Amino acid sequence: MTAIKANGITLEYDEIGSKTAPPVLLIMGLGAQMIWWDENFCRQLADRGYRVIRFDNRDIGRATKFDDACPDPGPLLMQALTGNKVTPPYTLRDMAADAIGLLDTLGVPSAHVVGASMGGMIAQRMAIHFPARVRSLTSIMSSTGNPGLPQGDPKVIGMLTSARPTTPAEAVEFGINMWRVLSGPGFAFDEKRTRDLVIESGLRSSHMLGQPRQMLAIVTDGDRREALHSLKLPTLVLHGDADPLVPFAAGKDTAENVPGARLVPIQGMGHSLPEGAWPLVLDEITRLASSVERTNAAAS
Repeated sequence: MTAIKANGITLEYDEIGSKTAPPVLLIMGLGAQMIWWDENFCRQLADRGYRVIRFDNRDIGRATKFDDACPDPGPLLMQALTGNKVTPPYTLRDMAADAIGLLDTLGVPSAHVVGASMGGMIAQRMAIHFPARVRSLTSIMSSTGNPGLPQGDPKVIGMLTSARPTTPAEAVEFGINMWRVLSGPGFAFDEKRTRDLVIESGLRSSHMLGQPRQMLAIVTDGDRREALHSLKLPTLVLHGDADPLVPFAAGKDTAENVPGARLVPIQGMGHSLPEGAWPLVLDEITRLASSVERTNAAAS
């Protein structure tokens, strides 16, 4: 993994696969470091003929932190969640610009962009504001920001907003329990893999303020549906039908608001990417990307 300057900040990234292969940029979700794009998942995608790039979003992992800009995000977040207008320390568009800055620094003119959860929202912002840089858009377990959509399971939301543990051992168990609740019934919960990733995340960075600031960026981004209507790029929407945090209706809404988007429900998947779902997810991502590459080759 390598630190790199992008959009005026430092991002940590790595890449797998040939530098001459079509690039796929993976964007992770709220509070989740780049390692939650499992290395074996990335290698399988690279083995299908792609240059796979993953990175830490700002304020998480080994990326630049924004403590000076907003040392206590709690009050602002509470104001935003209760419908008051607030100015966040940064926006989802800023986070999309980070991803574009990473592509700039790597010399990548455009990429197939795949985002999970908040990463899907960032990917949508990339497609809205930087359409020439996005060859295709894959939005996984994400949303349009439509305020009329059903909310997630109160138990899950309660866990996300609860007080964080104060010791490393408690933090590990909290993380495992959180991912267990997020997982759907259709795939076995891999506690060992989850434990390893939770521990590795803590070793990479124990910083806790990035997640609520990222949540501020989500809450204040508003409804993207009108902007999504203007997109003219191949789009795939993947969503588990058992997602307890971002219900399946949000995936359906995303597909309905991007012209020509294809919705693929994943039976029994919750708000995670279990290894058992990888074959379908990889098939669908590469099906879209390969179709775009064939079209572009025929046009050139």
